[in-house]
Amino acid sequence: MNAIAPTSPWFLAERAHSMNPSAIREILKVTERPGILNFAGGLPSPETFPIDAMRAACASILAEGSAIAKPSLQYAASEGLPELRQWVVTEMGKHGAVISPDQVLITTGSQQGLDLIAKVLIDKGAPVMVETPTYLGALQAFSPMEPRIESVSSDDEGVQPEALRQQLKGMAERPRFMYLLPNFQNPTGRTMPEARREAVLAVCREHGLPIVEDNPYGELWFDQAPPKPLLARWPEGVIYLGSFSKILAPGLRLGFVIAPPALYPKLLQAKQAADLHTPGFNQRLVAEVIRDGFLDRHVPTIRARYHVQRDAMVAALTRELGPTGAKWTEPSGGMFIWVRLPEGLNAQALLPAAVEAGMAFVPGAPFYAQEPDTRTMRLSFVTSTPDEIDRGMAALSSVVRQALAAGGESP
Repeated sequence: MNAIAPTSPWFLAERAHSMNPSAIREILKVTERPGILNFAGGLPSPETFPIDAMRAACASILAEGSAIAKPSLQYAASEGLPELRQWVVTEMGKHGAVISPDQVLITTGSQQGLDLIAKVLIDKGAPVMVETPTYLGALQAFSPMEPRIESVSSDDEGVQPEALRQQLKGMAERPRFMYLLPNFQNPTGRTMPEARREAVLAVCREHGLPIVEDNPYGELWFDQAPPKPLLARWPEGVIYLGSFSKILAPGLRLGFVIAPPALYPKLLQAKQAADLHTPGFNQRLVAEVIRDGFLDRHVPTIRARYHVQRDAMVAALTRELGPTGAKWTEPSGGMFIWVRLPEGLNAQALLPAAVEAGMAFVPGAPFYAQEPDTRTMRLSFVTSTPDEIDRGMAALSSVVRQALAAGGESP
């Protein structure tokens, strides 16, 4: 039953059947075709990568006589480089969260943090709560543990507190955790405002429902920083995930988990079983780059760049798709705009025609744990110039208008 092929001696574990390819990664293969304007990937702009600073840091680490060269290339502690863990403590303190370095685990990207959390906290059939829609990568990380994913009704401000309360009252088993992205959410770009955070947190406290707070985009705000994190409001009830990918470079694969002291040892054991430790040289490289306050100067340049690109996409959508009846979010930070097509259209069905017209997006359906809205799509604005955005939205508009003229069928 679980054989890979009739002639193969290999048999898959039951959990392997819960593993699915990333819809985004599959679409990215299509965007490699010459001439395709790519609004599909959740990729930071390579123009923001601080190559000069990293080159200088590499030279410093590997300089003749450097005391940190050999240790940077050696096996390292599973917990992570002490300097990076202390940096996380200091930064989180600026956002009102009082933590200890002993709560910080440096991970191989924040995606590994999701994997470790799933391994440690999820049993087969155990309920896990998520937003509607939610991050596709989290669903991929949780699914192999075979949970029962419960999608909670959400609006433009995130999870609806009363809907969450009623859903919890009707459940025979308390969920293992609620997974939330409060800041510039992937895929919708929405941000949970102050009052909504307090209301959702009150429901979670009331029912003893812990929270996994994922915050890869929180520093990418445009005009105003988002409200303080949930971790700062309920330290014992929140696991927090952060990342260096969006503020430095994703290829370094550096993230971190902040966990309550009682839970930390098990996450550390899962980390040790997964990869022993996050690459030591990468950790030392980042520590060297950021040690003199570099991010305080660098991140504002990313915000300014993305702000211009967000404005360009909103203007292009207003001009090109507004007359069709499509709707979209206008995020106050992050990397994504969430579009809902006019009634009768299906984003997945339109994708081949959009690619043929020279642009690509991610259909929204894979971001739903239950009952997908097939009219939705995610657009990333951060890797395209304003001119490319204009051309891409014009191409999308042409495809949408043709589909509407055809009665909702793909052109």
